[in-house]
Parts: sequence; C-alpha cells; structure tokens
Amino acid sequence: MPARNFHVRQAAVSALRAWAKGHDYAESLVERHAQRRKLTAADRGLLQAILFGVLRNRRLLDHWIGELRKGKLDPETRDVLRVGLCQTLLLGIPDHAAVNETVECGKSPVRGLINAVLRRSIAIRKDLLDGTGDLPPAVALSHPDWLFKRWRQAFGKAEAIALMEWNNQPAEMFYRVNPLAPPTGGLPGREVEGAPGFHHLEGAPPSELLAAGAIYIQDPATRHSVDLLAPAAGESILDACAAPGGKAFLIAAALGTSSGLVCTDSNEKRLPRLRENLTRLHAGDAEISCHDWTKPAPEKWHGAFDGILLDVPCSNTGVIRRRVDVRWRLQPADIERIATTQRKILENAAPCLKPGGRMVYSTCSIEAEENQQLVDSFLAEHPEFERIETRDALPFRDCTDGAFAALLRKKP
Repeated sequence: MPARNFHVRQAAVSALRAWAKGHDYAESLVERHAQRRKLTAADRGLLQAILFGVLRNRRLLDHWIGELRKGKLDPETRDVLRVGLCQTLLLGIPDHAAVNETVECGKSPVRGLINAVLRRSIAIRKDLLDGTGDLPPAVALSHPDWLFKRWRQAFGKAEAIALMEWNNQPAEMFYRVNPLAPPTGGLPGREVEGAPGFHHLEGAPPSELLAAGAIYIQDPATRHSVDLLAPAAGESILDACAAPGGKAFLIAAALGTSSGLVCTDSNEKRLPRLRENLTRLHAGDAEISCHDWTKPAPEKWHGAFDGILLDVPCSNTGVIRRRVDVRWRLQPADIERIATTQRKILENAAPCLKPGGRMVYSTCSIEAEENQQLVDSFLAEHPEFERIETRDALPFRDCTDGAFAALLRKKP
C-alpha cells in the first residue's frame, strides 16, 4: 500500500511533468492538483513547497543528480529524483518520509535506482551542501547563464548574485487597506515603512477582511505607478491593462469613486475576475470592456482621458520570487519581442489623452529595454510628450518586487 502522503509526492511529479510540457504555470498547477486529489490545507502546502522548491532550485538539483548518478535518465525519473532531493537536501523533511514516499512515485523498474540515489544523498548530504559554494553562481542559485550574465552587466556581480538569492526565497505576503471600505477593527501584521496603507502579513490571509473587500493582497511595489498618476476627484481615468484589478481599485480609491474609471484588458476571459474583484473592492461602477491595445483605440476614446495607466505585459523579471518558473520560461529573444508589444501599446494609448493629460507607463520588469530605454525611444519620436518623473524598485535594493514607472505628460 502506498504511504499516506504518497499522493502529495505523486501530485508534485505529475505537476512537474505537466509544467515541462508547457501545460500551465506553477501556481495554477498547485491549485489544479490539490483540487484533483482533494488535498488538505497541510498537504496542499507540502505540494506547493515541493513544486516551488524544485523549480527554484532545478539547476542545482540536476547538478546533484549528476554527482549521485552517472548516466542518462528518462524525464519522469529525473523529476522523481528532483522531488526527492528537494526534500532530503533543501526542505528538511524527515528522511524516511522523503525517501519511502518518493520511491513509490517511480515506475517499478527504477524504484531501486531512486531509492539508492536518495539514500546516498542523505549519506553525503553535508558534502553536497558544502560544495555549492564552489559552484558557478548561476548553477548554485539555479538561474540560466544568460540571465545571470545580463544582470551582472546591468547591476554588477554582487548585485546580480543578491538578486538571484532574493528570487530563491519564499515571497513575503503584503496587503493594502482599501480606502473605499476601510476595516473598523484592528489590522493584522505591521505596517510597511514608507508605504502608507500597506501591511506585512504573516500566516493565512484574513478571509473575512478579504471577502469584505477591506483589504487586497498586493506588494508595496505596485503603489509607484498609481502614486505617480495621482488621479484626482472628477477626472476621467483609463486603466488599459487592468486585470485582475489591483491597481484599478487604487485608482478608484484616489478618485473617491469608480464611476470615472474605464478598465480594459486584452483577454476577454479575464474580465469576469476583474469585474468580481472590483465589485468586492467597492469599485464596481467602473466601466469594463475588452480591448487589445496593440490595435488602435476606438475613436470614442481619443482625447477622452485626463490620465492613463499602462501597466503593460512584461517579462516579469522583477517578480521571479513570486513566479518561480519565469526564469526557465523566459528566453533572450523574448525581451525584444515583449518590448515591441509594449511599444505598440504605448503608441496606441497616447492619442487617448487630453492635452495636458498624464500617462504612466509601468512594468514589473527590471530590464532596461522594457523600461527606461523604451520610454526614451518613445519620447524621442513624440515631442508632444515630456517626462515628469521616473521611479523604479529593485528587489536587492528595496526588498520589494521589482517595478518601473514613468510619468509622461502630453503638452497642452
């Protein structure tokens, strides 16, 4: 009979196989496999810890597999070993559970091999862990070489290493108090210094406050774009890439109402969640519609807005701590391709500003091509716009998600 938690390890292996085939993102796979197997909250937490642990440390785990077992491995057996070694070497799970319950995940012909590799990892655990200090940084910290080289060139070696270390830590959770429906009682967690309205959250999110729309789970780095836009009562504001609605509700809070807010998203399937979130956050009067901003805007929106927020799709290199598989999905050519899309969105949104209006271009990327360089290029070709202010957040410097925001003004 399989051990009690066998289904958790099997879920982790199945999720890794699905991820390798490009079926979904890590976060979605945790939820899907937890629901499919009706996992308890504790088992769901174990599944996430294993899956995220493997994806955060995939390259290091493969190095250890190469040290422990010479020769080729089929992809499924490799994933089983990744799951096992993540437990024996990184997560501190009791050895007997990590070995016995992971061995059961393998097919019968390779269970002996899996058992031998995992037991040897325990026998030489100290040597394996101590040896990581001698490995190249990108191997020890499990990032692609090209990404480490890129960050080393942009920020310097020490900062690039600090960034990779940051990406490998479990993400902290923060929430933002909703000024449209502030809670009446005490608030859990401590306030974030320098980010009014944001609080650290330890433990499970308070379900009653979330359900009432009194708080919203959100990183302090998200505030920069809306702070720069500074929506004022009575203005007409467009949030062009609004789903799932975190920044839209901040705009509504600044306006004091959501009735002057237009929210769009390019994916119609995301609109129900956007509407649901805004309704829960007491911003349900916002106008919501589907529009792909790589295409020209409808004529009715030309010159219609006092302010526009463009929180554009990006490479997500500022939020790898939260989106653990980004480092493996992203390829060097993707950044140029993404920047081309971002520029189209910026070009198509610009005509929608009134003379004297403000536009904030923002990303959760830390790549210059998507941020400062793109804004510089736009301004060089659009003398009718001027840059007012730029902000950025770097994880290794600011201890938040990475972000960029530039405030542009259309001259009267």
